[in-house]
Amino acid sequence: MRKLLFVASVAILFFSAQAQDSKSKTPKDSLDLMIGQMIMVGLGDFNTMDQQAPVYKDIRSGKVGGVILFEKNLANKNTEANLKKILDFTQSQSETPLFVSIDEEGGRVNRLKTKYGFPKTVTAQYLGKIDNVDSTSFYAKQTAGILYQLGVNMNFAPSVDVNVNPNNPVIGKIGRSYSEDPLIVAKHAQAWIEGHDLFGVATVLKHFPGHGSSKNDSHLGLTDVSSTWRFEELMPYRALLDSGKVHAIMTAHIVNEVLDESKLPATLSDKVISDVLRDFMGYDGVVVSDDMQMKAISAQYPLEESIKMAVLAGVDILLFANNVPDYELVTAEQIHSIIKKLIENGDISRDRIIQSYNRILSLKKDMGLLK
Repeated sequence: MRKLLFVASVAILFFSAQAQDSKSKTPKDSLDLMIGQMIMVGLGDFNTMDQQAPVYKDIRSGKVGGVILFEKNLANKNTEANLKKILDFTQSQSETPLFVSIDEEGGRVNRLKTKYGFPKTVTAQYLGKIDNVDSTSFYAKQTAGILYQLGVNMNFAPSVDVNVNPNNPVIGKIGRSYSEDPLIVAKHAQAWIEGHDLFGVATVLKHFPGHGSSKNDSHLGLTDVSSTWRFEELMPYRALLDSGKVHAIMTAHIVNEVLDESKLPATLSDKVISDVLRDFMGYDGVVVSDDMQMKAISAQYPLEESIKMAVLAGVDILLFANNVPDYELVTAEQIHSIIKKLIENGDISRDRIIQSYNRILSLKKDMGLLK
């Protein structure tokens, strides 16, 4: 009897210790590191190796979890070799592997152009019209293979916006939607995702909860889709979530009074992100903001307020592309300091940061960036 009690006691102590270790596993990482993983910034205005670029100081200090590339980072000569050299160095500066991202949808939204020696791409609209999944798969694999070779591990594509308004200046008019039929959108988006999965490149669905019905461009100012948005714009997300193919989702800076009567842009709305995306649709993965410096956000909300609202709404990664004049540049250190101050003031809880940190690290692990 005593022996059994002893064994039971040892077992309780053992499992209790394991439970305590499990509970404390995440908080062992510093708050500074956890905040840093939530920050994604533009690499900078250089296209050849610049080891003194300001971004590297922030990366080395753990204030950056990811970077985004643009055409300005592509050299006119020896483009692939130069970019690979830059990205290899960039990754080497971070203790935790970075998300290295790009907008490579094909067609108009295409950084890796033929003039730099990369293959021709086509629009989502073209692929949806011919409606041949093999063709979509071909272009997806072509794109993902190039990204993998360069060292890019996240693609802000596919756009799963339903082509509700073909004259939409930022979606339909420039061929960024597969179709006005949400099921065709979902079918081709899945083929795009699967093609990237073969190369370990994370895909990001955009722009939640649907930008296809807008009449204006949120890059330029506030965009309200309250009177044009349709519930079917959620269908591609529902179908892809059911298929288990979603790595991450990007929010739109659009106002949708149907989903949030307070008329907050989706990126800043807990009703859109927490209530609709997470609770109603059951999504618990990474949410990335669209560029926080687009005028729909930056012209309407002060920097600190927009960061606070986005994090409280449920955004995990804050994207600051820094495609702005020098006087509007925002460094990762500034963003980090704002978030830390908000935590110290009690405006954002540490638990909220841990939530995002866990989601981000889980995705990095799933994509093979972490052991």
